[in-house]
Amino acid sequence: MNDSPVGAAAPHLRRWPRLKVDAEGIYECTETGLIFEVNRKVDIKYCVLSWSKYADLVVKPWAVGGPLFDVKCDPTCLTSIQFPHSLCLGHHDSSMTFRVFHVKRSGGASLEYTVDHSASHVKWHVSSLSPVGPVIQSEDTLYHHGAVILYKVVDHNPSLSLRVYIATNNDSFIKDISKSVKHSSKKFMKIDKPPVCQKLLQNGKKYRLISEPEADITPEEIEFVDGSLLKLKSYIEVYLEQPVEFKLLLVETDSEEIVWKAKLRECDWVQHEQSRNVSKSSTGGNRRRKMSSTLPDEEVYDKRMKQTDTSGAKTLLTDTQLLTLAGKLGKEWIKIAIVNLELDISDIDAIREKEEDVTVYKFQMLKKWQEKEQNNATVQNLYNCLEKVSVEIRDVLEGAWSQAQLETQVLEFPPREYNLVALALWKHASAPAFWAWQMRSRVRSYNSKCHSVAPATWLFVSWKHASTQRLRANSPASSPSG
Repeated sequence: MNDSPVGAAAPHLRRWPRLKVDAEGIYECTETGLIFEVNRKVDIKYCVLSWSKYADLVVKPWAVGGPLFDVKCDPTCLTSIQFPHSLCLGHHDSSMTFRVFHVKRSGGASLEYTVDHSASHVKWHVSSLSPVGPVIQSEDTLYHHGAVILYKVVDHNPSLSLRVYIATNNDSFIKDISKSVKHSSKKFMKIDKPPVCQKLLQNGKKYRLISEPEADITPEEIEFVDGSLLKLKSYIEVYLEQPVEFKLLLVETDSEEIVWKAKLRECDWVQHEQSRNVSKSSTGGNRRRKMSSTLPDEEVYDKRMKQTDTSGAKTLLTDTQLLTLAGKLGKEWIKIAIVNLELDISDIDAIREKEEDVTVYKFQMLKKWQEKEQNNATVQNLYNCLEKVSVEIRDVLEGAWSQAQLETQVLEFPPREYNLVALALWKHASAPAFWAWQMRSRVRSYNSKCHSVAPATWLFVSWKHASTQRLRANSPASSPSG
């Protein structure tokens, strides 16, 4: 391996790095472990891909050796790339052969010769650029640096259910697991525990997961194989009826040696879950009930309005709302797209191919996120992704949330109660008594004037109308002179 000094270059983006270098030299990406040897100033874009897409092209005796990358730049600027691998070479170095798996535009793939390899990297002279990654052929059993990744099912059950993934420590495999969990019909939260295995994982060897105290574990035993090429990633399910502090240990079945262990405490999942689901827990008793008539009507509905309702959070965003939001995004919208919304750099490149206004780019980026998330493209989901970006963006999403929430709340009330709902809404908003009275008058006119309009919609429009009048009445321009 080339012993030239390696400059550490931090990527501009956390998940889809972009490496900008100003002079020739050797540079290592601290995020992915890629090492680039460049001969002049260059801007390199790259991302981690899934091996499963190319599973049919990886033919035995060849096996995956590390992550698969898509690298984009002028290939004449690159002399070589060193790819990280997840294998332990040990004393079997002489019996191993590395190649670089190189996907071609024609749809096929070639296996290209490497220049050298070390305990951590495989070096390749750049011929052209497209998806590339290391593969290996070995006469001996392969040993992998392994990782154990934990996800907890998020639901309303008091029990604890975990998914435990046993993976090779390569970014492609780990990204596949993250995608699989994200697109599951269930909701999950990741439990952060040291993932790296203390002992190497061996192909074909059997392992057991043990819980202390005892839990229901399915399956009880697995035979380890590198699942990089598999579209569906296998996992072990752990179930505890009464969640308590417990230990998880992964052990070799034959030797009983501990490969990985972690201690899980209640704070590892409860604190995060409470903050995430505080609105859900507060709506548990928000069902329609027959209320006591001992309270004045206004007070009854004012009390009902103060109950938390997150139903508006499930509302899908409209194009108008997305366009408004696009106008609030600043110069770092590409970084937001990749880091916060987890879009691919290829999606951004496709959007920017046409010369259009930058706001249109931002809108198309948000639409791309909406297409990717489908039914999960809700106000709540986007708020969770963007709440830390800026106050302006948070305000736009909170406005969309409030509007959807109000419309949903109004739907719960029968038409005969709308006048009381209106009074409660305005009292809740600290409106002057005059405007509350005007709102009540407008609601009373509903039965005679607006039979063709949905009651909830009509009430909301009336509320907006009265709100505008109130703002005008309170503005300096409307104040009487002298």
